[in-house]
Amino acid sequence: MAALVHDLGRPARFVNMLRVLKVTSPMSVGTWILSAYTPLALGAAASAVTRKLPRAGLAATLPAAVLGPAVASYTSVLLADTAVPAWHEGHRELPFVFAGSAVTAAGGLGMLAVRPDDAGQAVRFAVLGAAAELTAKSLLLRRLGPAAEPYQKGRAGTMMEAGEVLTAAGLAGAVLAGRSRAAAALSGAALMAASALTRFGVFEAGRASVRDPKYTVGPQRQRLRERGESASVPARPPPPHCS
Repeated sequence: MAALVHDLGRPARFVNMLRVLKVTSPMSVGTWILSAYTPLALGAAASAVTRKLPRAGLAATLPAAVLGPAVASYTSVLLADTAVPAWHEGHRELPFVFAGSAVTAAGGLGMLAVRPDDAGQAVRFAVLGAAAELTAKSLLLRRLGPAAEPYQKGRAGTMMEAGEVLTAAGLAGAVLAGRSRAAAALSGAALMAASALTRFGVFEAGRASVRDPKYTVGPQRQRLRERGESASVPARPPPPHCS
């Protein structure tokens, strides 16, 4: 929330954004989602930590859980709604990459916050998130084909690969940590770092695709060829008239 207000330049602009809900604008929808989620999540966390007002904590937890996936993925929708080639072309898979990445980070944070004996749920959460993230990322690269190059080369490629390595290391450490608090903490930190690297890797891939015209011209020419081929297909003759 603080980062969003800071990016707007003046805090008053945040209030102005809440005057209207524009369902066709990812920024508008995301602002409303974040505005609702933040107090709910803080209230649920406060109740869990202090162990007071459990009913109020449950009342805050349930809607926060519903809004959680949207909070985790709306930034990917915001990126894909731009004209940046690497982001726009990956609009199908990016929300799942971001959601899986967020779940992985949440699992890592849980491993940092609790004793290893109580970290079973956090470990399972991290495994689920990593599986979703890596699967979505693989589907993204496969579907884009040559257009996926910005995600695989340069600074973005290095960050994405480092994220995968840290994800694998964090999961292996989580499974093998046993009752070692230090090992569990290192594994959790690795998973959180992996999540951050994935997201910044996606960001850098978009910047790289903007700098190279081939990522803009190539898809445009491909779409024109497809339209030309579909237009050149002769129409089927009408069926004979039956008297």
